[in-house]
Amino acid sequence: MKIILFDIDGTLIKAGGAGARALNHAVEAMTGHPEACKNIIWQGATDKTNFQNAFEAGSGRKPNKKEIAALTQKYVDRLPVEVLASVKAKKYLKVKGVEKFLIKLSGRKDVMVGLGTGNLKDGAFIKLEPSGLLKHFAFGGYGCDSHHRSEVLEKAVERAAKIACVKIKPGEVFVIGDTHRDVEAAKEAGYHSGAVLDGFGDPQLVMRSNPELMAKDFSNLKPWLIWLGLVKDPKGVRRGTYICPDSPIEHAHYGRTGMDLRDIETGMKKLREAKKKITG
Repeated sequence: MKIILFDIDGTLIKAGGAGARALNHAVEAMTGHPEACKNIIWQGATDKTNFQNAFEAGSGRKPNKKEIAALTQKYVDRLPVEVLASVKAKKYLKVKGVEKFLIKLSGRKDVMVGLGTGNLKDGAFIKLEPSGLLKHFAFGGYGCDSHHRSEVLEKAVERAAKIACVKIKPGEVFVIGDTHRDVEAAKEAGYHSGAVLDGFGDPQLVMRSNPELMAKDFSNLKPWLIWLGLVKDPKGVRRGTYICPDSPIEHAHYGRTGMDLRDIETGMKKLREAKKKITG
């Protein structure tokens, strides 16, 4: 059984800033600060973290549990209004190719598709509702589960295991996001990581985090299906090392040999280790 976890913002959809506007509205209602969310770094953070940072920016102090609960409710109450505003302004978009990808995955009995998102559960459902994609997800890990993205992913896998009544190994879990934090969280949990570059993440930071697969979006499904092990690998490429070439050199090498450059790096490392054992 393969467990495939999708982030939401920048990976499945782009909600046109609806979340930021809803949180800004909630913070202003509680603190009077009109633009508390202006300088918050959203990418890859959980809503728990974002809510605390926004409240602190608006009030100048950390919120208590009662204030966080009130802020959360105000956010959830406002979010549908802001999502609808994005839809009407034609700023609400599905990431290219994702619907076709989800339909293909959902049709398989050896795959479970879930959410691995920093959004609150209620917020996740509200954001996804206009897209029609929510029907593909039977479980998930959410921003209300933890401040830490890796724990959010682990919670999603725990729920998948309960539904399937099977034990799930880390090597059977594939995480798809759009920021370096998504990749880092997947690695921390021991899961596979893939990233789309047309989301909200910084492409350079995503590349430095070294996901197993990077692609602009889902318009070409073949690399994604190869990475997931759902179609046969090209000759000479091991699943888990395939990556879209970043340079003409990599592209030429792959086209000529059918091998990823990292295969050579791995081979050279093994050769050095073997030589060291012989020579001492």
